[in-house]
Amino acid sequence: MHIALLGRQPELSIAELERVFGDVSWFSSQTALIKSDDPINIQALGGSQKIGRVTLQLDTTDWRRVSDALVKHYSKAWANAPGKITVGISAYDFTANSREVQRVGLILKSKLKSNNASLRLVPNQEAALSTATSHHNKLGLSENKVELLIFKGRRQTIVAESIGAQNITALAARDQGRPRRDAFVGMLPPKLAQIMINLAIGDLRSSHPQANAERLRILDPFCGTGVLLQEAALMGHAVYGTDLAEKMVRFSQDNLKWLQETYNIDMDMQVDEGDAMDTRWKAPISAVASEAYLGQPFSAPPSPSKLTEVRGNCNHIIGTFLKNIASQLEPGTPVVLAIPAWKDSYGSFTRLPLAQKVENYGFERIELTTVDTKELLYFRPDQVVARELLLLVKK
Repeated sequence: MHIALLGRQPELSIAELERVFGDVSWFSSQTALIKSDDPINIQALGGSQKIGRVTLQLDTTDWRRVSDALVKHYSKAWANAPGKITVGISAYDFTANSREVQRVGLILKSKLKSNNASLRLVPNQEAALSTATSHHNKLGLSENKVELLIFKGRRQTIVAESIGAQNITALAARDQGRPRRDAFVGMLPPKLAQIMINLAIGDLRSSHPQANAERLRILDPFCGTGVLLQEAALMGHAVYGTDLAEKMVRFSQDNLKWLQETYNIDMDMQVDEGDAMDTRWKAPISAVASEAYLGQPFSAPPSPSKLTEVRGNCNHIIGTFLKNIASQLEPGTPVVLAIPAWKDSYGSFTRLPLAQKVENYGFERIELTTVDTKELLYFRPDQVVARELLLLVKK
């Protein structure tokens, strides 16, 4: 069993995990249990900050009892271990401060020393190490570099050994290092692109007609500068993008070529010019994942009349696209679409009418057990235009 530390918007993170692994449940408001012992590649999961393999389940949330159990377990498990072990300790949701967490490590280090084992302790600036610190120290990436993750639940505590932390440096390098960028069309974060791809493909390999193909073929009908195509290609999928603007087609092609050269990967790609409202896409299409037209950006909530205008325009474009693509997809084909929702000064969201009537466009919603898929929103606190994620499947 594994446990994941979820991202800033945990509902999106756990939705991604459920689509990928199936048997997933909440442990706390920021963590999820993954009932799988199979190897997990955290770098292919946009919504998880850290993932650990569960080693201890304790029927207590008392910090002293938890720390005593941890020291007892690892002073025995690592006794006479060859070579030096680098260890970091991260505690979540406890009242223990960085000094108290560090003290547990020092006690463990002392006990191991008496058992002929050497330990290097990564210093804590906070009770939990940042993902950057974890990744910089390569914690979880080898047997002698370990991060112990301590998660407090309502009545239970879980201790896990990290299998790695999200590589935010690599994500930023792909986002900022690609040669073609355009702020006017928006900046889809690579992490969100990963989440959307995983939400789309989910259990596709066992349920879709293309499951036995060498590669799944992911379509992005509003590809822009190609962020989603890049992330799908890095996951090993064939990518197919179209965009209304010839400039965006060139930008996507340039960025994909840069990715291919930078990461030295074999890539199956196609990018064409085309209006999503009437394009005829080429089969096969395994899944669709895309950030649709979001309308104009706003730095402050728009006036009611302006919002009515922009909302109507977006609803028309996206609704026409959905009807167009529905006629071309095989039943059971998943579609994950980011569409706009507008936040007012009170924090409430105005959404597109089509979001409540997806059945009118030839689709039905993908249902999950951990979250309500009608409430999946991605936004930053300072943003007016949020992204609502539609999880759909062709009827």
